[in-house]
Amino acid sequence: MTRLRSALWLPLFDELADPTAVARLAAEAEETGWHGVFVWDHLRWRAPVQQVADPWITLAAIATATECLRFGPMVTPLARRRPAKVARETATLDLLGGGRLTLGVGLGSDRFACELSATGEELDDRQRGRLLDESLEILTAAWSGRPVHHHSRHYTVDGISFLPRPVQRPGVPVWAAGLPGNVRPLRRAARHDGFVPVNLGHPDQLADIVTTVTGLRRPNTTPYDIAVPLPPGADPAPYAKAGATWWLAEFAPETVTLDQVRGVLRDGPADIGIDMERTR
Repeated sequence: MTRLRSALWLPLFDELADPTAVARLAAEAEETGWHGVFVWDHLRWRAPVQQVADPWITLAAIATATECLRFGPMVTPLARRRPAKVARETATLDLLGGGRLTLGVGLGSDRFACELSATGEELDDRQRGRLLDESLEILTAAWSGRPVHHHSRHYTVDGISFLPRPVQRPGVPVWAAGLPGNVRPLRRAARHDGFVPVNLGHPDQLADIVTTVTGLRRPNTTPYDIAVPLPPGADPAPYAKAGATWWLAEFAPETVTLDQVRGVLRDGPADIGIDMERTR
């Protein structure tokens, strides 16, 4: 039996667009017993949001302001990032944090801010899925420390070694996000280290997801994470019983404030025991 781990899941908007302020929140969260701080990855958001911080710079600030909590982008749409650059960023960030980075990945969406269409990115979900999977192949190869030889229509990495390697071995843990009921993201997540269900409506949905992922991962017996976003005040216990290993305390992006986040973190993390065998 272990404990459900708890993390703040922060949209880096307006009052939270200051990396120094977010780093202070992370340090306070660590002192209060929280296990992680994860941040959104967006270029912009719909009104009334005006200010948006870069996640990678903010994560570097978090890494230097804390000692033991886990951190990372949750989630980064890899299809709009160059995988070779992300390989360097993730290895360096994991080194900076002493092996505490988790890389959350997903397709991204044009729905909330039109940020994909506004910057000329790929809009087709299937195509972005292919780009995501190919990027993850490159990252996995890069984290090995061996020369990467990847040639495709989308990406070329010709004999580059990405050293120094991440502290974590064989590489940075990857959590893949997806909508409940869509099996393709579950297959992707089963190949990696965790799953983040987006827009989860009920613990029964999560139980079905855990059953599916467990079946896809057999005979793999390595630890696996299921990270469930829930608003503060929601009861994470039914989700922990269904197989969640992390609770991500989520905040409304249009109204989040430093005081609101500080109030939640001072309430402390969830204190719920879980049976880890459900997530193996």
